[in-house]
Amino acid sequence: MEDPRNAEPIAKIFEESDSTDLPHMIGVSRRTLFAFHDLYFHLVEAEQDITPNLYKARSHPLYNHINTSLTDWVSPYDPNWKEPKDAMASPFYVWTPQEGRIR
Repeated sequence: MEDPRNAEPIAKIFEESDSTDLPHMIGVSRRTLFAFHDLYFHLVEAEQDITPNLYKARSHPLYNHINTSLTDWVSPYDPNWKEPKDAMASPFYVWTPQEGRIR
C-alpha cells in the first residue's frame, strides 16, 4: 500500500467482495488486512488449502472485479508479479496449542 490513507478504500473493496459468493467459492473462512508502513498484508484463513479454488475463481467475474478495483490502490511489491502465488509468503513456523509446532 503506497499510502496508509488508502486503507479504508481497500477495506471497502474487500467488504463489497466479501458480501458476494467469492469467499465461499474460494473457501475463505476469515480475512484480515494489515498495513505496516508502506506495505500491505493480506491474511486469508481457511479450513483447507484454497489454492485450487483460487485458481478456478480467477476466471470468474467476481474475482476480476476485485482484482481490477485493487489496482487503483495497491501496487505489487515485486514488479515481476504475475499472479497471486507470486505474492504469497511462505510460513516457516506454525504452532497450535493442540499440536505444538507443526512447521
